[in-house]
Amino acid sequence: MNLLRIAALSAAVALSACATLPPDDPADPLEPFNRAMFSFNLKADRYVLKPVAKGYDAVTPTFAKRSVINFFSNLGEPITIVNGVLQGKFKQASSDTGRFLLNSTAGFAGLMDVASKSGLPLHSEDFGQTLGYYGVGTGIYLMLPLLGPSNGRDLIGRGADYFTNPLYYVQANNEDLDLVFYGSTALNLISTRTQFFSADSLIEGALDPYIFVRTAYLQNRLNKVYDGNPPRALLYGDDYE
Repeated sequence: MNLLRIAALSAAVALSACATLPPDDPADPLEPFNRAMFSFNLKADRYVLKPVAKGYDAVTPTFAKRSVINFFSNLGEPITIVNGVLQGKFKQASSDTGRFLLNSTAGFAGLMDVASKSGLPLHSEDFGQTLGYYGVGTGIYLMLPLLGPSNGRDLIGRGADYFTNPLYYVQANNEDLDLVFYGSTALNLISTRTQFFSADSLIEGALDPYIFVRTAYLQNRLNKVYDGNPPRALLYGDDYE
């Protein structure tokens, strides 16, 4: 589950000073359904995820919370590495591989981020970005129950990335470790939610929270596909000169 993406993507809008919002009328033919799912997700977050995350934040020492963040960030490195290679970003993929190996060893299974201090920066790539890199369109906008904002392209990408997530193989190769898989997934969700408490006010203060989140998601994905430099025509429309 990824309810926190609602807050995270809104934060991306607020914190991205140089980014421009995409067109106000994206392909959203399922808007009635999407709005219903958006309302459901907000309620699930308000009454379940957010209270749990607040409790976790209150009782967990700062160093432990940072270790959890580092651990799951490191687990995501194989996804970034594979998609970096698929996009022809070989230098970046080499750096990301070194980062993963260093943090997995000297960083005690990723609990410490020693790679960043060693000059190996964090990158983020996924299969949805890879499809966009090769010109695959976004498809229709989707608000998934419990999973949050998506689109046709990213829905396919999410499924592909599942097979480069180390936790998938923990579960697939040993059914006795199902509890580890689901427990780790829940901990990652709760941990990530705590990082975006400050974004809640952005949604609450929006004139139309649904459109705000939709715009934030589309902008965020557009920027990621083009590494922060999307064509101006995509930002301002085909008539941009």
